[in-house]
Amino acid sequence: MSYEAYFQSIREQQLDELKQWLSIPSISALSAHKADLNKAAEWLADTLTRAGLENVEVHQTGGHPIVYADHLHAPGKPTVLVYGHYDVQPVDPLHLWTTPPFEPDIRDGKLYARGATDDKGQVFLHIKAIEAILKQEEKLPVNIKLCIEGEEEISSRSLPPFLTANRDKLASDVILISDTSLLEPGKPAISTGLRGLCSLEVTVNTANTDLHSGSFGGGVPNALHALVSLLATLHDDQGGVSVDGFYEGVPELSSLMREEFAKQMLDEDQLKASLGLDSLYGEDGFSFVERVGARPTLELNGVYGGFQGEGTKTVIPKEAHAKITCRLVGDQDPQDILDKIKRHLEKHIQPGAKLQIKDGEKARAFNIDPSDRMLQLAADAYEDVYGTRALFTKDGGSIPIVETFSRELAAPVVMMGFGLPDENLHAPNEHFNLENFDKGLLTIVSFLKRL
Repeated sequence: MSYEAYFQSIREQQLDELKQWLSIPSISALSAHKADLNKAAEWLADTLTRAGLENVEVHQTGGHPIVYADHLHAPGKPTVLVYGHYDVQPVDPLHLWTTPPFEPDIRDGKLYARGATDDKGQVFLHIKAIEAILKQEEKLPVNIKLCIEGEEEISSRSLPPFLTANRDKLASDVILISDTSLLEPGKPAISTGLRGLCSLEVTVNTANTDLHSGSFGGGVPNALHALVSLLATLHDDQGGVSVDGFYEGVPELSSLMREEFAKQMLDEDQLKASLGLDSLYGEDGFSFVERVGARPTLELNGVYGGFQGEGTKTVIPKEAHAKITCRLVGDQDPQDILDKIKRHLEKHIQPGAKLQIKDGEKARAFNIDPSDRMLQLAADAYEDVYGTRALFTKDGGSIPIVETFSRELAAPVVMMGFGLPDENLHAPNEHFNLENFDKGLLTIVSFLKRL
């Protein structure tokens, strides 16, 4: 029986099975769901065992469990480590869901549930592709290991020490991850880069109390004025970051990567219209997809202080705040960037104002050469099923654990996503297009056999 016929013959059974997993509210950010995280991990372990995987283990951590399994009966063949996560985002606002987030529902060829595309649905594809090969051929063409965690949505705190402690156990020739998306329906993509991240919170203080603007206005520093003028120094008029040394370690875009970006054929006018904008904004000399995929940024995420209630209150605020995040690329070091921003802020703070800075998240960027043999085989596998070869892209977001896997295990990372950008991951009515459920199974089988 062909794999296409095999998967069609058990499609409803597999979807019912996936619905069971999606029904478990494994929300890692909420302590009230700790038992659900354990339940989801145990469900996964049982499913891996029934699929034919061996050495299935549920590792307890200081947070949520990590599930491991393997099938190592292909001597001399490559070893593939599949990574994914079974934890999901909170569901608020609940009233915006058409159907309850943990009561999976299929409508118009889409499976609706929290975790449908991020990431239970995509992890499930790997389990069922492996199971299919074992049932069809009674052996796998490669060695397989799986490492599925329950903390990806809360920064994977327990996974790095697990990787370090189990480096030999997890050793592999390629790391395979499905937690990204196609560019659009029928247009597959393989990400060759994820931006890193660093964040900080800035507080500006002036007097020891709020002051009456009639009695003191024009004669004392205003915390909001000081903060706004300080933040304005962070960028130049062309959208570039003005912090000394900020661009050190940022690689030039290769001609190959520029060609891949151009192949996306993004219509910037259509993008502007869809966002209700008169113009886009950013560094000169780069297209939108280049700016958000391959260039670093410094963004203000929140600026607040002073009176914010209804009406007017004529005060000079003594305190003002800003939240800042940077997306990083290439060899930019998160701590080095934070240090440079601190020096810039301290240099430009207005006289009479005092500065407090608190560091936040830190994660390095991930990059891989698109000519890597493993990525080329993955692109071929997409072409086998979708009829068009995957494009190589760089994603503007950050998945910090990808860089950690690459560094700790010294293996190429292949990000073969099967979601779509409009599937509402992290939002109400998250869903997974079942066309890509069907094609994803076949693509993973093709990739494993090509290896």
